[in-house]
Amino acid sequence: MSLLRLVPGFMLSLLYRLQKFLDSQMAWRQFLSFNKRLPSTPSNSVAGLASFSSKSNSYIVKVGIPEFLNGVGKGVEQHVEKLESEFGDLQKLLVARTIKLKRIGLKCQERKLILKYAHKYRLGLWRPRAEPVKS
Repeated sequence: MSLLRLVPGFMLSLLYRLQKFLDSQMAWRQFLSFNKRLPSTPSNSVAGLASFSSKSNSYIVKVGIPEFLNGVGKGVEQHVEKLESEFGDLQKLLVARTIKLKRIGLKCQERKLILKYAHKYRLGLWRPRAEPVKS
């Protein structure tokens, strides 16, 4: 009688292990077939240094607090005077904490935007665009 109680649990355990094994085998097959479809990189090219943007480099300019806040937009550019008088340069603004921005008088959403874009700027993932010359 006790053997009958153990068999279903044991079988479920085996079925579970079999399913995990089959899933892992299928994942390996998909991984290997995907790698076969990738084009091989020539030996004279450096992998990972491809340009991910089709935009030209003509937009790189010296960035100060006004340019940074104009790039962020969404109303934070109205605080240029406050932030320039408090921090002086962009590098100090980039390492500012939220409590310092709160004491200056920025709203929560504005603080979040500034901190989000400051983090992206520090990592090199975002730069404010220069204003195009109007003709």
